[in-house]
Amino acid sequence: MLQPCVNQCLNQSSMEQQNRPCPPPLSSNCEVKLVPLRSNHSLNSCNFIPDIDECRTIPEACRGDMVCVNQNGGYLCVPRTNPVYRSPYLSPYSNVYPPPPAPGPVPNYPTATRPLICRFGFQLDENNQCADIDECASDSHQCNPTQICINTEGGYTCSCTEGYWLLEGQCLDIDECRYGYCQQLCANVPGSYSCTCNPGFTLNDDGRSCQDVNECTSENPCTQTCVNTYGSFLCRCEPGYELEADGVNCSDMDECSFSEFLCQHECVNGPGSYYCTCPSGYNLLDDSRSCQDINECEIRNFTCTSQQTCFNIPGEYKCLDPVRCEEPYLQITENRCMCPAENPGCRDQPFTILYRVMEMVSGRSVPSDIFQMQATTRYPGAYYIFQIKSGNEGREFYMRQTGPISATLVMTRPVKGPRTIELDLEMITVNTVINFRGSSVIRLRIFVSQYSF
Repeated sequence: MLQPCVNQCLNQSSMEQQNRPCPPPLSSNCEVKLVPLRSNHSLNSCNFIPDIDECRTIPEACRGDMVCVNQNGGYLCVPRTNPVYRSPYLSPYSNVYPPPPAPGPVPNYPTATRPLICRFGFQLDENNQCADIDECASDSHQCNPTQICINTEGGYTCSCTEGYWLLEGQCLDIDECRYGYCQQLCANVPGSYSCTCNPGFTLNDDGRSCQDVNECTSENPCTQTCVNTYGSFLCRCEPGYELEADGVNCSDMDECSFSEFLCQHECVNGPGSYYCTCPSGYNLLDDSRSCQDINECEIRNFTCTSQQTCFNIPGEYKCLDPVRCEEPYLQITENRCMCPAENPGCRDQPFTILYRVMEMVSGRSVPSDIFQMQATTRYPGAYYIFQIKSGNEGREFYMRQTGPISATLVMTRPVKGPRTIELDLEMITVNTVINFRGSSVIRLRIFVSQYSF
């Protein structure tokens, strides 16, 4: 087995000349070990690496009471009192300790170290490295109770939580409501704020803006029609209904109570509407409010006998008996009676009696001209006087002479029906030439209907 060479050498072309024996004075019966060239060795011409004597080349390699002893590839500083032996294997300039005569402990010489100093805010850790000091965690900061400590590389900062600002070393609450953070209602709280919305709005996901609530789609509060508005709603009612005081419910509107003129006769209120009716003997017109008389005589819807005459009045009809002239009158026509002048009983009686019939609605406006009376023959030297002979006990009528031979019956007071009025209208003829005075009478029967239409 080959022993390692005492000296080591390095061939510059070791990659090409492996196993080349070391040059003399080294033995050839050894293992050649190729090692890299160290900084304190140099090559000679035979590729032998001689040792550099640092004790000669480095001024003051050892100081004080220490002496420099060269080593193969280095040097040692030993006390001057230690004995020094020359090694046969080293150069004449090298000094080494001789091997001890017997095995013993290796002396432990102290190594001079330079302490590592960390900059402010750092300290040595267990790996002898400078590590940042967390002043916040170690409670070595100087932030006041209103502040929060934030550790930084080599230091720390004092700051305020969200919702506060730093003013003269103190954290003061920010009144966010002063800056219009909320769209509608804002409530400032320590370090924060809260936004709310007016009734009829809901807060959006951003926590600041408000969205109108459509009350009509979410939950219809109205009994009939709901109209959404910005922030609220309105209730409306269908035609014929009116909104109650609560603004939500609708109640039927009694249109009939609004005016007595909605219907000509009778107004009947119904749910959400009304309708008009007419009394018996009338038809409702297309305007749905006016009543028109049914002429029963014209459509022959009557019960009169063959001897009677059907006379239509508003809302009904009358069956009139034929005229019967009483003594001493004679029947001239179907509605005229005459008293003969030669009959002594006719001396103080009207010469003729003419029977006439008319109808009139109840409550007719006054004054109203209702009948015209006129002489049929005018005699020379004669003049005429018109008057109401009988039937005007209530003084509802008077005669107004409109000409020498004519007069008009005027109604001065409203007459309510149903009622039948008989008036004797007298025309007096006076003739001064022949000294004659006579009269004629119109017996007027007025049927006043029950209604004003």
